[in-house]
Amino acid sequence: MPLRGRLVGLSCALACAAVFALPAPAGAHPFGDPQTVAIAADPARPEVVRVRWKVGGLDDLTVLGVALGLLPQDRVLLDGAVFYEDSDAKAIGPSPAFADYLLKQVTVSSDGQACAGRVTAPDDLAGGGASIDYTCPAAVEVATVAVRTLTDLNPAYHTLATGPGGARAVYTSDAYSHDWTLGAVDAGSGRGAALQLGAVVAGLLVVAAAAVALRRRVAA
Repeated sequence: MPLRGRLVGLSCALACAAVFALPAPAGAHPFGDPQTVAIAADPARPEVVRVRWKVGGLDDLTVLGVALGLLPQDRVLLDGAVFYEDSDAKAIGPSPAFADYLLKQVTVSSDGQACAGRVTAPDDLAGGGASIDYTCPAAVEVATVAVRTLTDLNPAYHTLATGPGGARAVYTSDAYSHDWTLGAVDAGSGRGAALQLGAVVAGLLVVAAAAVALRRRVAA
């Protein structure tokens, strides 16, 4: 091959290598394991709603870190491949940008009033997730919890949610809000209702017994 042809080929190879070495914009991977949230009341503080958020796949955590500017963009390649490292969770977890993101994308309200959230810096973001406490103006019976995490990166993301008493829901980009019943049923009311039901049943039995006795008398 002539020298000129070799130089042209070498130049093309170097140009291609330079293009593929450029940092790639973060892509989302919404079709793997879903992210989860767990909603619970605080037994000691009836005005507090507790939410624990956990990412589905560790590659999604890396994608989020890139989107928040906490990780270098070259961690996500042009073909969408994501390179997760153990240090990613440690870089993201204590970051104020991550806390702000959670408070923006996960919101709680009660009786039409917003509840103030506070993120606890996670010890193990990858394994245990992040905990957020929302303090409401008064004791909470029904909490409206909205979850929009990761759907800002790709609307195909969804979230599996669990709540008190085994309640479950699925959050999507189109259905991002759900009402959760947190207040316990008053035990006294339950006993009162049971007593009233027992009295009604007893009354019906008395009436039925009287009707049977009357029929026997008539037949005799």
